[in-house]
Amino acid sequence: MALMFYKKAKEKEIFVPVILLTGHGNVAIAVEAMKLGAYDFILKPPDLNRLLNAVRHALETKELVTENKILKNKIIKKYTIIGESKEIDEIHNLIEKVAPTEARVLITGGNGTGKELVAHQLHQKSARNRAPFVEVNCAAIPSDLIESELFGHVKGAFTSAVKDRAGKFEIADGGTVFLDEVADMSLAAQAKVLRALQESKIQRVGGEKDIKVDVRIISATNKDLSKEIAEGKFREDLYHRLAVILIKVPLLSERKTDIPLLVEHFTHTLSKEQGVEEKSFSKDAVKMLMDYPWTGNIRELRNVVERLMILGENPITENDIKQFASKQN
Repeated sequence: MALMFYKKAKEKEIFVPVILLTGHGNVAIAVEAMKLGAYDFILKPPDLNRLLNAVRHALETKELVTENKILKNKIIKKYTIIGESKEIDEIHNLIEKVAPTEARVLITGGNGTGKELVAHQLHQKSARNRAPFVEVNCAAIPSDLIESELFGHVKGAFTSAVKDRAGKFEIADGGTVFLDEVADMSLAAQAKVLRALQESKIQRVGGEKDIKVDVRIISATNKDLSKEIAEGKFREDLYHRLAVILIKVPLLSERKTDIPLLVEHFTHTLSKEQGVEEKSFSKDAVKMLMDYPWTGNIRELRNVVERLMILGENPITENDIKQFASKQN
């Protein structure tokens, strides 16, 4: 009966630790109970210390599971793609179709458009969502260190390699590696990434041992890869490996109807993060924001909303927009 209750709770994604206490148990029943999801199995008459320990550990486990669920929900909320425009609907539809597969995805779009949000959504909606999501900003890592960052190194491989170190591919085993700004990766690193994709194995810098890895690759760039390939800066064979599915994230200027929703979202989020008053925007103020060029895309909009939240009146008016929104970030 208790295990039936557990199974129903599990179907509703509610974690209920079940400790089975019975006077008619044997090894076979204990094994079957644990298979069905029992947290522990105790025979009557119970040892009170064992029973108390089992209850304490079960409650601690329930607390950890609850905390993990809260953290996971926060992550999902943090990386939600805000918008109801046709362009965003198309991206949502693509994510729903592509996320459950193992297909590699290349995300393109300008700086600040939210490419990383698409990558996180693809991971969260995949079967790999319990495994790590490891992000690598290829533009921020010096070319002589990118291979070590991706594949790790062995002690003595170079001057500062004082001990063996796992790379991002190993750390993400079973999960997803997000190669952000992949076009900024050196040609040497591109060759190693290509091998990793072809053979599902890597070698640490300075090592000779092949290490099997199981990762899904999602990549992103703000550059025109066709141009990069033509100029010999990006490998065409790697491009075809990465771009099984292409997702283009539109500029904010191409989805201006989403600006009111984004403003509302940022206002609510920033008031919690910054501990400031949650202010409203007048209709004219919102209209002015919709007419703004937004060369920095969503990142620029968020910065402007944050500035207005701190410096503007309540409600935020056209005068506030004229005074604060036009200032460079």
